[in-house]
Amino acid sequence: MLALSLTSAEQMDRKPNFVLMMVDDLGIGDVGCYGNNTIRTPNIDRLASEGVKLTQHIAAAPLCSPSRAAFMTGRYALRSGMDSVGIAPVLLFLGGSGGLPPSETTFPKRLQRQGYTTGLVGKWHLGVSCEHRGDHCHHPNRHGFSYFYGLPFTLFDDCLPGEESPIMPGTQESFQHLSMLLGIGFITLVCLRVLGLFSISPSLLIALFIFIVLGTAVWYIPFKWLRMWNCIIMRNHEVIEQPFTIETVPQRLLDESMNFIKSNADRPFLLFFSLVHIHTPLFKNPAFAGKSRHGRYGDNLKEMDWMIGKVTDMVDSLGLTNNTLMYFTSDHGGHLELSDSEIGQTGGWNGIYKGGKFMGGWEGGIRVPGIFRWPGRLAAGRVVDEPTSLMDLYPTLKHLAKDTQPDRHLDGYNLMPLLEGKVERSEHEFLFHYCGVKLNAVRWHPPGSDSVYKVHFVTPKFSPPGAIGCYDTVMCLCHGDQTHHNPPLLYDIFHDPSESLPLTSDTEPRYSEILQRTARAVEKHEITLSAATVESQMTLDKILWRPWLQPCCGTFPFCGCKENMTDISERTSEF
Repeated sequence: MLALSLTSAEQMDRKPNFVLMMVDDLGIGDVGCYGNNTIRTPNIDRLASEGVKLTQHIAAAPLCSPSRAAFMTGRYALRSGMDSVGIAPVLLFLGGSGGLPPSETTFPKRLQRQGYTTGLVGKWHLGVSCEHRGDHCHHPNRHGFSYFYGLPFTLFDDCLPGEESPIMPGTQESFQHLSMLLGIGFITLVCLRVLGLFSISPSLLIALFIFIVLGTAVWYIPFKWLRMWNCIIMRNHEVIEQPFTIETVPQRLLDESMNFIKSNADRPFLLFFSLVHIHTPLFKNPAFAGKSRHGRYGDNLKEMDWMIGKVTDMVDSLGLTNNTLMYFTSDHGGHLELSDSEIGQTGGWNGIYKGGKFMGGWEGGIRVPGIFRWPGRLAAGRVVDEPTSLMDLYPTLKHLAKDTQPDRHLDGYNLMPLLEGKVERSEHEFLFHYCGVKLNAVRWHPPGSDSVYKVHFVTPKFSPPGAIGCYDTVMCLCHGDQTHHNPPLLYDIFHDPSESLPLTSDTEPRYSEILQRTARAVEKHEITLSAATVESQMTLDKILWRPWLQPCCGTFPFCGCKENMTDISERTSEF
């Protein structure tokens, strides 16, 4: 046993460690232990066989920023202003002013107060600065992480040289047309003045020219320079690579995660390993090329599973197994519409569940893997079929860290009684499914019943009609042209998890009761929301790029730097 190993007595005396592993855009149907029999995920499956697997683990939103905000805070994203009010569903620029408010309480903040060393390695996507470059008001360090290494934004197609993301294509087109019109108008004014048909002073012409150039630069060019502005790596507050070399990102994040565990093996720690797999663009690691039956997407799944295995092996090799709660999940479901003419499927598979990423309350976009391993504390191989939520991590970690200080309203519940088998029922009688600020659906698990009813008020319109997604575009958004249901669509997702057989008053004896009970639950829930209004962080003005907020290494706008690759594998993290 290594010198850093803990004796049984020491394990009993110290607080547990936490290793939380969240992947990006993973479909629940992509994982072996959740029913996939065409691809092997042995390391994730091992966690499930040695721990507890949740079959109704639910994300609070079907897309990144709001889901992660809810995960960090234990509350619906609407309570922190992290739900979209319009066309932009997530944060789109690092140079925007939106993000998780510094006044919010997160589970790493709570654990820091209990003596934990806390680290985030990987994706953040919850903002950086508010008023000026360097205030770091939304930064992970401001939200309780002692150490941060990774992507303050996310992985976008733009991060791969030569690729482009369809970010707000309508807005890009509008800026382009506006710039063209302004340019044509300026040239027309110049021509009229030269011909003596219109009188305008040279100073005013110069002012108009500067206005047009600056307007184009500030509001249109950023869409064309997304790789430079968004694809960066930070260590704490410092930008250390801009833009990053995408091929090296997975190994660097893995090395940082393992270094963090090793460096903190003798004290209580929290590691949030926020992987950038399996979001596009997909990686091209030769070591995993051709290793699956699902092209590059499957190869990336294999690489992600291997990374999970390496982190697990590090915990075990240091003798921390019995004092470490390990957790595996995804931030939401797979992105069904993504494909590439050359490499085929590039988005996830959600198994038997309808819908996917962006799609409101459909199960495929919000039902995610949920696996907890803690040998000696949690029974191996246990399966829990009760509704649970990503928001449950906050109160669970708080309980295990022996944090008894008062807290604000939480929407999650401590999972330990359910994970340990001390109770059979989840405390989530109701769960509310948002897309943006709009409530799309409600889930009700009636006491004394196995049924879990899902009431859909709004659903996205699939295109073409009869499809399972929106294959004439890159995403099936939950705003704009939607289907409003009156009366609502009703399913029993315990007996009909595919949401294929709508219930009616003729087929469900409790039909009227279900609609009435969910309506009353919505009213009570909305009262709790109105009790504390917060400023929306996802308005268009907060999301759009502002040059004075753009993180930069070097002199703005000439940003650019590369991390020294020679000592990455040997680097000891600074804690």
